[in-house]
Amino acid sequence: MKAADSGRAATVAGKLADLIGQQIADGVYRAGDKLPSLRELAQLHRYAKNTVVAAFDILVSQGLVEPRRGSGFYVLGRTAQPAATEEDAGQLSRAMDIVWLMREQLKTDPDSVAVGDGFPPVEWLADMRLDRYHQKVVRTGLGSLFRYGSRYGYAPLRDSLVRKLGVLGLETTPAQLVLTHGANDAMDLVIRYFVPPGATVLVDEPGYYPLYGKLKLAGARMIGVPRQADGPDLAALEAILTQERPRIFFTQSVAHNPTGSDLSAAKAYRILQLAERHNLMLVEDDPLADFKPTSSVRLSTLDQLERTIYIGSFSKSFSAALRVGFIACNAALAADLADLKALIHVSGSEYCERMVDVMLREGHYERHLVRLRKKLGAATTQALRLLDDLGCDVFARSEQSLYLWASFPGMDDTVALAERLRARRVTMAPGRVFCLDPSIGARWSRCNVGALGDPRFQAALGPLLRR
Repeated sequence: MKAADSGRAATVAGKLADLIGQQIADGVYRAGDKLPSLRELAQLHRYAKNTVVAAFDILVSQGLVEPRRGSGFYVLGRTAQPAATEEDAGQLSRAMDIVWLMREQLKTDPDSVAVGDGFPPVEWLADMRLDRYHQKVVRTGLGSLFRYGSRYGYAPLRDSLVRKLGVLGLETTPAQLVLTHGANDAMDLVIRYFVPPGATVLVDEPGYYPLYGKLKLAGARMIGVPRQADGPDLAALEAILTQERPRIFFTQSVAHNPTGSDLSAAKAYRILQLAERHNLMLVEDDPLADFKPTSSVRLSTLDQLERTIYIGSFSKSFSAALRVGFIACNAALAADLADLKALIHVSGSEYCERMVDVMLREGHYERHLVRLRKKLGAATTQALRLLDDLGCDVFARSEQSLYLWASFPGMDDTVALAERLRARRVTMAPGRVFCLDPSIGARWSRCNVGALGDPRFQAALGPLLRR
């Protein structure tokens, strides 16, 4: 082989080794997994077999895989961590930004403790397993599952939602409901419709960090309304409305993410008065409605969708894999949003929408909610007790909340805390990710009550607090 050919082969082998190494780091291949054979990789990438052999030699030298005679190559139990690149180091020093945290939320690692997770423990949702409902979904209309659905979404599910929202005190008709690909898609539609580039938009601060990213993509000018334990800071809100004249306010009334706080009735009425006076549209995101009492105070139920848009989802209480959410608003706006949805997606997933409808109509749903709320209440009590024992400050103390906004003693930089715990296989959600002004959340972390009770978290955190 000529020197130039040899150099090219080495470069290709290195790239293949880097690719497989990254797949191991990302969890595509886990400890003990057998890697594809030399022949399979050669055919897949159209490389010479010798190139693939050279790539495996590199992986072996890095301590990532081991050869087993007559069997193949396997991922080692203790894989060497690739050295942090300059870009990776920059990401960490930038505070584990929005995209980093979203990537962490999407990972599935049974060996780590996801204290910063945005979802309830999987075992809490086990009694709503999707395989129990598949046959019923297919029987409800096999022929239509090969076609696009309505731009509004599956009509029987919208009928079911009318009844579900009625329990919350929100009176709607099917013409006021648009089904979406989860709550995040619902927010995208609202942003596309209401927020042109340069528009001033209000958000909770701290608040839902993916919303910040969406608004940045839209070119919006965001202003944070400080969040208090019983809702937005009214004095700050009134001052901003007077000075800035924003057109829309995205907020969460119940089970606020990340603080776990709930809106008080007194503040809710005052917010609606201010919205009327300043011609402000209110977008109320309520993804954890199933976890909270139906009597919880919501802007939309008080306003009955006159000046409010209500966004809901089944990702947290049923399954994130279904990607079914919805928008409730006045009928004229719903028609426009349905048209916008058709332009972007054509339609939703009727299979997933039928699945949710079957799950809602089954008698298991009500029993599931009772068990879900009972588990959440017990986990919240246990988590609050743990945080108190550790000497933490807790922002809001709800009887049942998936999230607690906590400050750990002696830890004024939660990014540094998250980096130390990450090395101990504990994933945190640093507070500054949830704030437009990073200094506001510097000492806070969002904590999932379902993970706080894990002994591995306490074992990892203890030595850091004793320093």
